Amino acid sequence: MALKNILLDTNAYSAFKRGDRASIEILRRAETIGVSSVVLGELLSGFAAGVREADNRRQLNAFLESPRVTVLPVNEGTADFYARVYHALKRKGKPIPVNDLWIAATALQHGFAVFTYDQHFREVEGLIVGCSMAEFLP
Repeated sequence: MALKNILLDTNAYSAFKRGDRASIEILRRAETIGVSSVVLGELLSGFAAGVREADNRRQLNAFLESPRVTVLPVNEGTADFYARVYHALKRKGKPIPVNDLWIAATALQHGFAVFTYDQHFREVEGLIVGCSMAEFLP
């Protein structure tokens, strides 16, 4: 059974690359895997700070070449979702990091669930968030 469309957070990609079995299974069963351009920026900046930049970039490029993986850019529509999410979280007194606001906005814009280990995503109304298989089953 295929899972919902999954938008991959940076920490979920890292868990997958470390060989975490649960992460591998979630990605294996996802119909579509979205990668926000914001997550790409986070990954590439982490690679640049490390000692295996070329190898990490090569592995990421191979991952992105999968027909099930799609890069989701930030655009005007994303900005509209960002504004609504930002305002709702500010009203609740529950801010989250700016990059994660963009990731949440991208997921909402495209109807994707966010695969992350960051609990603060759960503060975003209407966003499906998870880090286990059960949370992504249709």
